[in-house]
Amino acid sequence: MTEPLWTREAFVEATGGEVSGEVPDAITGISIDSRTLQPGDAFVAIKGDRLEGHDYVDAALNAGASLALVARERMADLPEGGRYVIVDDPLDALRQLGIAARARTDARIVAVTGSVGKTGTKEALRLTLERSGKVHASVASFNNHWGVPLTLARMPADTEYGVFEIGMNHAGEITPLVKMVRPHVAIITTVQPVHLEFFGSVEKIAQAKAEIFSGLEPDGVAILNRDNNQYDLLKFLATAAGVPRIDTFGESAGADSVVEKVSRQPGSSSVQAVILGNEITYKIGAPGRHHVKNSLAVLTAVVELGADLALAGLALAEMHAPKGRGEVTRLKLPEGYLDLIDESYNANPASMKAALEVLSEAPVSRPGRRIAVLGDMRELGEQADQLHAGLFAHISNAAVDTVYCSGPHMHALWELLPKHQRAAYAEEAAGLRNRLLEDVRSGDVIMIKGSLGSKMGPLVEALKKEYPPADETVAA
Repeated sequence: MTEPLWTREAFVEATGGEVSGEVPDAITGISIDSRTLQPGDAFVAIKGDRLEGHDYVDAALNAGASLALVARERMADLPEGGRYVIVDDPLDALRQLGIAARARTDARIVAVTGSVGKTGTKEALRLTLERSGKVHASVASFNNHWGVPLTLARMPADTEYGVFEIGMNHAGEITPLVKMVRPHVAIITTVQPVHLEFFGSVEKIAQAKAEIFSGLEPDGVAILNRDNNQYDLLKFLATAAGVPRIDTFGESAGADSVVEKVSRQPGSSSVQAVILGNEITYKIGAPGRHHVKNSLAVLTAVVELGADLALAGLALAEMHAPKGRGEVTRLKLPEGYLDLIDESYNANPASMKAALEVLSEAPVSRPGRRIAVLGDMRELGEQADQLHAGLFAHISNAAVDTVYCSGPHMHALWELLPKHQRAAYAEEAAGLRNRLLEDVRSGDVIMIKGSLGSKMGPLVEALKKEYPPADETVAA
């Protein structure tokens, strides 16, 4: 019989709560969503941006929750006779549970932050470390003030490798999270002009990302992108924070882990590299130069965590870009096929450049075209129009045939495009839908990208509905 995630005694001790009702001895999971809760999960009633967890306690208990972790001040509103652990603040109790989970494990822990590539790097770490032992990693992009403690609280005691993604929009957000995670290895994928609205400069973004060093274990290692413009600042901040060792990765010869040769195939890349002095050849099952570069950070972490480098290299062949983050789907047209690259989850100047590079590498069967469908990049502050206009050079380099634009900031790019590249412009993404559906032809490769708030995802779904995915799905 497998051990429960938490015993009632350990759960109550960690949260400092008070038991009310018939709470069982075994707690098999932690949930904050009554819709996806599994029987045996503890339901944590936290207050989110839109929803208040206490409103769903009844639903959670009816769905088989082992208990509901609730606020004392809300008890009068909750069903009588329920299974409760009562605390002053459920979110703070979740943090305490996460801290207790970290304290009870001997797992080797890696934490990832960066302006771009956090989730892809986290997933690659999960994939590669699974070849060497039991891995626990954050689901989706659970990288904020509730996502990190929730991921920690879900970590089984016998975990051998823990993988955590840590995000931020403002200075000071990473410090409390990384002090809970206490990683042995910290990766900063890159620092780019993202969330400029809140920071004002790229240097201030670097300083905020460098907060990840504050929670490193005493013998910890920082892994930094040698090619990034903020490298010198990050190295200084790591040293100032007392980080004993810094590993670097990149394409420049001075990096500790460096690419020697790359050959690109549709939907994948083959790489020859040297990782901390170890020569290795491997394949990455997702397209794009950014995946190649971040694979160096992943394999460097694998070595530093004491896992098997050769097995990790083999695992990267199974890497696939997730929905909204580069997933490639082949769609069936009446007269052939088109390939759809779904980058609709988010966008900033760095990830937009990377996505356009992927589009440029995609093989096109003429008369098919490379088509970019681009929505606004959000949170760029006063430089927004300038940064959107700056995409023009990347579009030219990517040999894009046709461009659709939506959003007020993307109009700055639209005005620079020559007439032969212009397909359509609309203030909102929905305004592109009909023209896009009518315009596609066999052999096209279509890349759709924008910030989540620019609502590019429905264009992806509209194409898939009009032209159903073929049985043949492109590796991505």
